[in-house]
Amino acid sequence: MAALGELAQLIRSKNAGPWTLTVDIMFPDAQTFEHVVASGAVTPAAVGPLLGVDPGLIEMFNYAPANAIKFSFPRQYPNGHPEDTDAFGGQQFAPLVDLEIPSPNAEPQQTAAAGALR
Repeated sequence: MAALGELAQLIRSKNAGPWTLTVDIMFPDAQTFEHVVASGAVTPAAVGPLLGVDPGLIEMFNYAPANAIKFSFPRQYPNGHPEDTDAFGGQQFAPLVDLEIPSPNAEPQQTAAAGALR
């Protein structure tokens, strides 16, 4: 396994208006992009808990021509609100850096209790 931060060329977050944040994950080549997308590790269900966002509110787009994954979601507080701790939205990507991406040829793991594939 490798961390997303090791595979991506760039991971950034920023404001997309006063009510929305956006995250861009850009990869150095098509092979790495395709591997990460195929792994199923970067999905709304996976990133929502890391970012403290309901996965149902995350809009995600895989954009192959740019070897990029982009997603947007509502901010907890609007930009400039007294409780907003990140006025530019530039720190929100941090929990994604350590997201584990399975190796391309990794075997599915079995749970000891049920023997089920996960």
